[in-house]
Amino acid sequence: MSDSVLVYSTESGRIKEEKAPLSRPKSDGVVRIQRQTSGRKGAAVSVISGLDLSDEELKKLATALKKRCGTGGSVKNGNIEIQGEKRDLLKRLLEEKGFMVKLVGG
Repeated sequence: MSDSVLVYSTESGRIKEEKAPLSRPKSDGVVRIQRQTSGRKGAAVSVISGLDLSDEELKKLATALKKRCGTGGSVKNGNIEIQGEKRDLLKRLLEEKGFMVKLVGG
């Protein structure tokens, strides 16, 4: 019974559980850029991981990178996804911003 959770009370109604914000593991200081096609019907996406930035800073960086690459993209689970095979351009842009970048995979 120790793992039971109260979900409804006749006095106050439905009880909403407080969820702790998800924390990402600390990065080793190296930003990795990887090409992914799985689950995307063959379309390539460049995934940037290992950025120790807040969610707001990640969104700002993603917006700047999307503009420079001329493509779309998104921020998911602490990673930036840029549409298309843009790894070399992304590597150059991130190095200009002072990040240590490593290309991963083929």
